Amino acid sequence: MLTKLAVLTTVTAATVTATAATTSTASAQTAACGGYVGLTFDDGPSGNTTRLLDALRRNGLRATMFNQGQYAAANPALVRAQVAAGMWVGNHSYTHPHLTGLSQAQIDSEITRTQQAVANAGGGTPKLFRPPYGETNATVRSVAARHGLTEILWHVDSQDWNGASTDAIVQSAGRLTNGQVILMHDWSANTLAAIPRIAQGLAARNLCAGMISPQTGRAVAPG
Repeated sequence: MLTKLAVLTTVTAATVTATAATTSTASAQTAACGGYVGLTFDDGPSGNTTRLLDALRRNGLRATMFNQGQYAAANPALVRAQVAAGMWVGNHSYTHPHLTGLSQAQIDSEITRTQQAVANAGGGTPKLFRPPYGETNATVRSVAARHGLTEILWHVDSQDWNGASTDAIVQSAGRLTNGQVILMHDWSANTLAAIPRIAQGLAARNLCAGMISPQTGRAVAPG
């Protein structure tokens, strides 16, 4: 009886110690985050998505992937991989048109088909919408809102779409402050190469990669 009691006491003590250690680690990670920024990648999923997800995971980063509906429909496994890697999936229209030049019905079609494509691929129902080229107006915002979507633009443009170098992309991420969002692209080789240095730069400034709040459009702690 005494032997069993001793074993039980030892196991209980070990469990308490392990729980305390886990809690301590989580608290330390939370304390290390002096703020949150939103890393976003447009135009996926693509042939670069798997490498991008691997780089983000290796460097402890999470991001919002603004997928084109046509690519989500063609590559459902990559959408599921985005979710499995801890990323959030947003709506970036179906065919990436200039929405402000379309009719309300055409805008609705672009958004509706993307919502369906992402959901059918296992990416959930997006809550965030980024208009192609950042072009928007009252009609675009109204249609997006009818679908329960919050329009998200950006505070910092990495210019990776314009051929920015890896150094320049890292420098752009270095301008992010608490709550801000940066525009990057899924397909950019230079952006992929910049990921480890972006992670290092954020850590040096006590910033963490967070989720984008549908309520405020700003980066917050992952919920």
